[in-house]
Amino acid sequence: PHAGPLESKNEAAMSELVPETRQKPVVPMKPMGINANLLGYIGIDTIIEQMRKKTMKTGFDFNIMVVGQSGLGKSTLVNTLFKSQVSRKSSGWNREEKIPKTVEIKAIGHVIEEGGVKMKLTVIDTPGFGDQINNENCWEPIEKYINEQYEKFLKEEVNIARKKRIPDTRVHCCLYFISPTGHSLRPLDLEFMKHLSKVVNIIPVIAKADTMTLEEKIEFKQRVRKELEVNGIEFYPQKEFDEDLEDKTENDKIRQESMPFAVVGSDKEYQVNGKRVLGRKTPWGIIEVENLTHCEFALLRDFVIRTHLQDLKEVTHNIHYETYRAKRLNDNGGLPPMTVETEENHESNL
Repeated sequence: PHAGPLESKNEAAMSELVPETRQKPVVPMKPMGINANLLGYIGIDTIIEQMRKKTMKTGFDFNIMVVGQSGLGKSTLVNTLFKSQVSRKSSGWNREEKIPKTVEIKAIGHVIEEGGVKMKLTVIDTPGFGDQINNENCWEPIEKYINEQYEKFLKEEVNIARKKRIPDTRVHCCLYFISPTGHSLRPLDLEFMKHLSKVVNIIPVIAKADTMTLEEKIEFKQRVRKELEVNGIEFYPQKEFDEDLEDKTENDKIRQESMPFAVVGSDKEYQVNGKRVLGRKTPWGIIEVENLTHCEFALLRDFVIRTHLQDLKEVTHNIHYETYRAKRLNDNGGLPPMTVETEENHESNL
């Protein structure tokens, strides 16, 4: 039944007089689960930017070693890789200079900057390798040098008052230059890679690939891969270090198709179809260094610098250096074993 006009007026007056009852605060229910919409933006994605800023300040170290006989274009290729004169101008010897009787180790350091990113690049050259009549054990000075750098890093690491940032002189990558014979690997090549593949990341490279026809090049690459497999020589990227399926798929393609990279190096520019290109001039035309139909230099550069540089450093630290470190500490190799007394001294020093 509808209320009359008088009743409705009385109700309105009463509602004005009676104070409003305050509602009790609602106790929030226990959340069932964390919801992104509930929390909103936190800012976890800024961690990458923080890391970028931090690493930009400190910069990067990269140490690359080139090994091979004289005249295979090692210095030229490294200069082409980094587009600057980072290695010796000429790998040839002047008449006044004596050919080294043993393998010498020459490390040249440079700071390269690109897009605000600084990289301290060290190129380690090995003149005299494979140039003698008797090349027996000529890899020993190279192996010794690599282990010396691990030893230097280890000594810094085990110091009680160690540096905040230990200088990294360890060899991250070794480019091994194979002579473009078109036949097979020499015993020296096999022996070197057999010994050194256990202590450093080896990337085999067929030098001066323009001396072979395309068919010879494909056949030689297949033969080299087969010989490395038969002799149990593991080159970088090693199968057992693939972290996930994506890495395995990508690295399998490199191992089965690209390795060893057949390359041509040049630091001279030529005009081709209105463009300046790095290349080598021949009577029948210009071999373009960065053209994939001519050689695989672009694949090597992308592999070493653009996709796997950080991984080369990580494999060096986590695998090769850790293997050396574990062996040295097991053998005590000049480092005192951790006894109760040394632990007490260590605590008192701290």
